Amino acid sequence: MLSLQRNISHCEDGVAALCQSMAQLQIDVLTSRAAQRAGISDQHIMEGIKMRRRAYALCFVLAALTSPCVAGDADLKQEVEKIGAAYADNFNKQNAAGIAALYATGGMMINAAGPHTNIAETYAGVFKAGFSHNEITVDQVSSLGPDTLVAVGEFHLTGKNASGEPIEFKGRWASTDVREGGAWKIRALAAFPKAPPPKD
Repeated sequence: MLSLQRNISHCEDGVAALCQSMAQLQIDVLTSRAAQRAGISDQHIMEGIKMRRRAYALCFVLAALTSPCVAGDADLKQEVEKIGAAYADNFNKQNAAGIAALYATGGMMINAAGPHTNIAETYAGVFKAGFSHNEITVDQVSSLGPDTLVAVGEFHLTGKNASGEPIEFKGRWASTDVREGGAWKIRALAAFPKAPPPKD
């Protein structure tokens, strides 16, 4: 809540500063010398400046009201963590359709085999390979606008293969999420193996 209030305050300050700058610009452009050359009286030029000030102020106030300020990255991280928790929960229940529901229309998952748009079918294959548990962490989230964000994190898959031997896969992920139907959805998610630690 405090983060959102700070962002709103920043937006209000920005709008006020912009209005002041635009009003001052008009004053500088319409000087009394130019007015005299055009045959306009000082009284008329001052009235014009006042009207322009009011117009710019009204325009930017309307813009502030109709263009919502972007929530802080900390707030967005909580939203992505909710997606991550739902993703892991559906994975651990081997609910491929539940995972697919977390993606936006036309969403895709990209791994070493390439892009996949049939999310449910892709994860059905992952479950068939023996992976049954997923742990997901969200490391960083950045806003690209009111309806788009990028996020990065890590995942850890574990399970057993057909022979009953333990298998695991550790990696990193990066996603672009969009707001669709009032909810955050995954537009594109890339997953790749975690690099081995450097050798001494």
